[in-house]
Amino acid sequence: MRNSRRGAVDPFIVMDVMEAARKAEEAGHHVIHMEVGQPSTPAPEGARSALSRAMEAESLGYSVALGLPELRSRIAKSYGERHNVDLNPERVIVTPGSSGAFILAFTALFDAGDRVGIGEPGYPSYRQILRALDIEPVGIATRAENRLQPVPKDIEGLDLQGLMVASPANPSGTMLDRAAMTGLIEACHAKGAAFISDEIYHGIEYEKKAVTALEITDETYVINSFSKYYSMTGWRVGWMVVPEDHVRLIERLAQNMFICAPHASQVAALAAMDCDEELQRNLDVYRENRALMLEGLPKAGFDKIAPPDGAFYVYADVSDITDDSLGFAAEILEKAGVAVTPGLDFDPERGGGTLRFSYARATEDIREGLRRLKGFMALRG
Repeated sequence: MRNSRRGAVDPFIVMDVMEAARKAEEAGHHVIHMEVGQPSTPAPEGARSALSRAMEAESLGYSVALGLPELRSRIAKSYGERHNVDLNPERVIVTPGSSGAFILAFTALFDAGDRVGIGEPGYPSYRQILRALDIEPVGIATRAENRLQPVPKDIEGLDLQGLMVASPANPSGTMLDRAAMTGLIEACHAKGAAFISDEIYHGIEYEKKAVTALEITDETYVINSFSKYYSMTGWRVGWMVVPEDHVRLIERLAQNMFICAPHASQVAALAAMDCDEELQRNLDVYRENRALMLEGLPKAGFDKIAPPDGAFYVYADVSDITDDSLGFAAEILEKAGVAVTPGLDFDPERGGGTLRFSYARATEDIREGLRRLKGFMALRG
């Protein structure tokens, strides 16, 4: 049967690693999961309880396309609480995860053939969704001295209709401060390019708070999700904030593409936003895991890393060990029983010499994973 050229996107390699790890476990091996950016904790107890009550009282049919009004209002309120931003709830659109928001944003902002800059290393699905929509991703090779984040000089002279940034970033966990984000926004506006800020790791921060693009301008698309800080990956609910004159545009697209985000997930998400105590306990686990990783990875031989400001990843340069991160990750899984993600997922040009380690799992798993990595590297020589 025929297929489209647009459908010929690359695989999401971390999902392939997850499948290889599943098969290893099926064969009786105990695998430590450092590959996937997924909290080991469930959705907050308050969220689960709220959904249980709603299932008894409501049919949970379609919501309106823009999302439950009370959830949109609560999200808008959170920007005042966290960032001192007075946000009109009408600008908030609830989406089927951040992935749904990316599809809506890219469709609303860009035409086929447009060029959108993405920092490399960066989240691989940006690249693949853009390609599936016949939009050209333009890889921007970020540098270690800029903590693997793009800077205005990187986009000088580039013909771009948009720029996608993430702070905290995946896979590096590094963040843009206010001055750095302002510089990128101004550089985009100067060339008439749209600025999209992926903020799905907001809330998972350590020494300093992440900056939202909404502190700087209303002329931006901001994308966020309940997957990471709220520990709700499988619930598939996120949100986006858009300029007021783009709300109806997004609404029409959402009506036709998705109808709405899952109603049950929206109910749970609303309750999750008031589960601060439990969410902070989760953050304490990530903080402890981060300290273990920053101490243990160099001892295992992975010492070229960008210390993460947020999220729950460490991105390591292993180019002095290998230029085949795919094969190296497979070897680590086979011989050490630790699943890690090859850098090729995040940087098709330089990723053969990098690995991403996730520390989203339980602390005992992180300790055991580091012990295994140290033993593997010692035997490997």
